[in-house]
Amino acid sequence: MGFDKADILIVGAGIIGLTIARELVRTGHGDIVIIEKEPELGVHASGRNSGVLHAGIYYSPDSMKAKSCLNGNFLMRAYCKEKGLPLLENGKVIVTRTAAELPVLDELFRRATANGAKVEMIDERQLAAIEPNARTVERALFSHYTAVVDPKAVLKSLRKDLEESGRVTFVMGCRLTGIKGSGVAVTSRGEIRFNRFVNAAGAYCDKVAGFFGVAEKYRLIPFKGVYRLLRKDAPYTVNSSIYPVPDIRNPFLGVHFTRSVHGDVYLGPTAIPAFGRENYGILGGMDAEAFSIAREDLVLFMTNRQFRSVALTEPAKYLPSVFFKDAARLVKELKREDVVPASKVGIRPQLVDWEKKELVMDFLVVAEGEGVHVLNPISPAFTSSMDLAQGIVERYF
Repeated sequence: MGFDKADILIVGAGIIGLTIARELVRTGHGDIVIIEKEPELGVHASGRNSGVLHAGIYYSPDSMKAKSCLNGNFLMRAYCKEKGLPLLENGKVIVTRTAAELPVLDELFRRATANGAKVEMIDERQLAAIEPNARTVERALFSHYTAVVDPKAVLKSLRKDLEESGRVTFVMGCRLTGIKGSGVAVTSRGEIRFNRFVNAAGAYCDKVAGFFGVAEKYRLIPFKGVYRLLRKDAPYTVNSSIYPVPDIRNPFLGVHFTRSVHGDVYLGPTAIPAFGRENYGILGGMDAEAFSIAREDLVLFMTNRQFRSVALTEPAKYLPSVFFKDAARLVKELKREDVVPASKVGIRPQLVDWEKKELVMDFLVVAEGEGVHVLNPISPAFTSSMDLAQGIVERYF
């Protein structure tokens, strides 16, 4: 099978592109080509996230996030067990920093229960049995279904499955540069004719949609997630994950502690407005878009209260002292010297409805003509991916 033509062309070999391809194969489709601009998998969000499988706690019950998260969690856990991939099934706790957060904790309990998640309200004594170092005011929420996987191991396994099916061709290092007519993709490695098209381009999904003249009122604004590590020999540890009560008006969950499947304890991520879709360093990854992103950030700063609160509080977390102070509020004991730099940095591209100047809080799937566009693939997209893929293939193919 060459790659100059395909029945179904998928742009992006992140978790969304791979799970949609897997579902297409499962339902009898073939002649699928996946193009990926990077030379390997997991270079961006799908390989840089914390690996947490969420349990549908935060999302309003009528949202796509809520509907897909829990089933996606179950499907991904079953897949990891079937393939023998690393999996930690040890839940997580959400703690309060002040008594003022207790009503939000109650709201999270209501949402989680409405979404089918198994959660319980626990007191400080019960919390100490689960996470000895976690600190809370009066009570905390324990989520039973939250789990942790190795994102890159999942991506690698899915790719192997797809290649072994004989129905999927991967073309790595291949960037989509435009669309010609109604069925020809122009790429850095030549033209590809297609009958159907899937936009799973992650941080570039708005650009790809733009080639089709679709969803033009939306723009992606990148946010940077910086992580740090708990020193391996710290005299206290984290058994699972410790999260703060978030501001549920924003799509970010706040700096938290997570034990990875490999035993490292990460602190983070931040949600700092970034100046490039791949702006992982301070200046690295800033590109020609940096000025237009800065201009858009400024417009949002002036017009959107949610964005303004993030923009005013998050950048300070670049400073180790501010980051430390934020994390230390979740635990009884944390020494500054026990928090060390981590190489992990993620970019979280947030979709904005530019007509309303509002952050889009849910996933968005737009189907038009021969194209299906997965927009706003932010957290919990990794968790939700297998369920989202089922819904997308069932509905549009």
